[in-house]
Amino acid sequence: MTGFVSFVSSGPGDPDLLTLAALKRLQSADVVLYDDLSSGPILEHARQGADLISVGKRAGKPSAKQDHVNRLIVEHAQNGSRVVRLKSGDAGVFGRLEEEITALRAAGITFEIIPGVTAASAAAAAAKIPLTRRLTARRVQFLTGADVTGALPKGLNWAALADPDATTVVYMGKRTSAALATQLQAHGMAASTPVLLAQNVSKPDQSLTRGTLGTLAQIVADEGNDGPALIMIGPLAESE
Repeated sequence: MTGFVSFVSSGPGDPDLLTLAALKRLQSADVVLYDDLSSGPILEHARQGADLISVGKRAGKPSAKQDHVNRLIVEHAQNGSRVVRLKSGDAGVFGRLEEEITALRAAGITFEIIPGVTAASAAAAAAKIPLTRRLTARRVQFLTGADVTGALPKGLNWAALADPDATTVVYMGKRTSAALATQLQAHGMAASTPVLLAQNVSKPDQSLTRGTLGTLAQIVADEGNDGPALIMIGPLAESE
């Protein structure tokens, strides 16, 4: 009998930010396939006896190949298991969710998606700022700072990204921060635009560092932290 797959969003790392739905799925799962950033205290909520399998990906480190992850999800579901695919942040934000959904649909396996707290929301809350403000931060845009090669993605809409009235949040952008800052300034964004570098959001070693677009590359270099990070750019990033 074919099982069922729950794509469960674990949030940025603090188990207190799990939703009730996420908690219920963890407590009833037979198999949990988890990201690196979803490990630790969050896995303590999994059902005792559940099979816990790491399938995490980290930049610059040995990682599970996506085809292998897809195959594991399908195989465990085909064996009749209740499978939780535990994904960091919100499963639908830069988490390769669509590739895993495509594999399940091809195999005729049913699934659900449990949304969660994405790192941008958690970072703003930690910094005690909103993501939007009337008139001066009228929209929010999320950007991945690295493509599959680790470089700044090609074909970006720089005019939109350099909008001074937007809050721009860059995921996985530390390694390309210098190139990003250069391009934004070349497309009209002021070097004095506030930025916030948020690392290990919601965890005990969380750090929040403020600066400007002109000093962003130096801030990233000075921090020297290899933990997960995002960069917030826009008028709200300087608020305290």
